[in-house]
Amino acid sequence: MAATNPTPTPRKQKITTFLWFDNNAEEAVNFYVSIFKNSRILQTSRYTEGGPGPAGTIMTIAFELDGQQFTALNGGPQFKFTEAISLVINCDSQEEVDYYWSKLTADGGQESQCGWVKDKFGLSWQIVPEALMRLLKESKGEQGKRVMQALMQMKKLDIKKLEEAAAQG
Repeated sequence: MAATNPTPTPRKQKITTFLWFDNNAEEAVNFYVSIFKNSRILQTSRYTEGGPGPAGTIMTIAFELDGQQFTALNGGPQFKFTEAISLVINCDSQEEVDYYWSKLTADGGQESQCGWVKDKFGLSWQIVPEALMRLLKESKGEQGKRVMQALMQMKKLDIKKLEEAAAQG
């Protein structure tokens, strides 16, 4: 009789992105979980009498967005998000690009250049179609220059226009 291997225990994610919010971590987490498929809240912890937040209020929320774990902290107003860090969403289609773009710019989010947006909480995202990465890898010389020039003119990335830029000449 052949020996069977037990199902391996899934490895805990080694590195987790930790996001600092003033006092709206729960609102932000609920917003993100509503946008991404296969997402959920994993655990919530609350401040105790020892502070620094008011006892009983949410301190941290561990959550998952499409299998990637994050933790949100209600840490106070000392720190704000900047574009020095962003989260990249790799998209398979223009429909995906359009979906994430509209969701993340809703209710006060801001469009930026080259596929970047800032959501209503100030967190920066890059919404990148896989086609862009393919075109940048495959395009050489003038063709690569045209793709890059088209990219630099866009806010929301348009796969068809990027492919047209690559095909010119």
